[in-house]
Amino acid sequence: MNWSNWIYLGAGIALGMVFRQLFARSSNVSSSSSPVAPLDQQDMPPIVQQLQQTQLAYQMAREMSQFKAGFLVRTSHELRSPLNGLIGLHQLILSDLCEDPAEEREFIAQAHERTLKLLKLMDEILTVARTEHGTNKLDIQPRPLAQILQEVHNLTYMLAANRNFPLQLLPADPEIYVLADYLWLRQILISLIDTAITQMEEGSICISSSTLPTNNFVNIWLDVPTHAFPWSEPIDLLKYEDQPTQIDQKTAALSPGMRLLINQTLVKVMGGKLEILPSTIAKEPHQQLTRLQISIPLVIPEAELL
Repeated sequence: MNWSNWIYLGAGIALGMVFRQLFARSSNVSSSSSPVAPLDQQDMPPIVQQLQQTQLAYQMAREMSQFKAGFLVRTSHELRSPLNGLIGLHQLILSDLCEDPAEEREFIAQAHERTLKLLKLMDEILTVARTEHGTNKLDIQPRPLAQILQEVHNLTYMLAANRNFPLQLLPADPEIYVLADYLWLRQILISLIDTAITQMEEGSICISSSTLPTNNFVNIWLDVPTHAFPWSEPIDLLKYEDQPTQIDQKTAALSPGMRLLINQTLVKVMGGKLEILPSTIAKEPHQQLTRLQISIPLVIPEAELL
């Protein structure tokens, strides 16, 4: 063995001893029972950060997929009821069960009327779908919250007064501006109030708003009687067996559950959130209230950004 081989052998032995010491230290650290402080986001290796971001994106995509699947199933349930009515009328005509041509013509007229109402329902759902997809662009601009709430009150208070339901509006700060599509936000509020009034048996409705210094959102609150909305109605119909929808055959209006889901979708497109919370106020001890909270992005003055 020449001198070069001895050099290579010595270097190999030295490297082996160094690696052995490193492995021994790592095993001692992993087997130690002392608590290890969690790594900060900056101390994590890039591959760990990328893995966490991938897991978060997967969870968000999964929730969105479930939401869209529930919306699709809900839509099919909403449209099936008027379709069944149309099929029933046509079966009577095709089976020659009409007593005379006048009755047959009346059935045809009823079928035509229900077809037009069904088309109106489909157009309403398609409008929301196009808005969510981005085909229908929203006109999101800074809007004064006080003006929006006042117009909503002016458009709905007569409907509540005709049924002897008090509709109270707590004025908002005129300096508060929200980033929203003015027409859609007003329509969402009117739809929620109209649905509550239609379902109410007694009680009152209160419209108010609130802002938090640490939050960049404005909370619009609708305090309504608990019985005014069918909270027990399943939104995600994938988990339930077939159930008949609640569409009125005469008016062919969307059910309260479907309208709530549509309004949730529209608020989400505007960058906000529609939630159902227990109300913290009760004018009467026996009156149970539920709070609809609509969170809309707040316009932050430039002075606060500096």
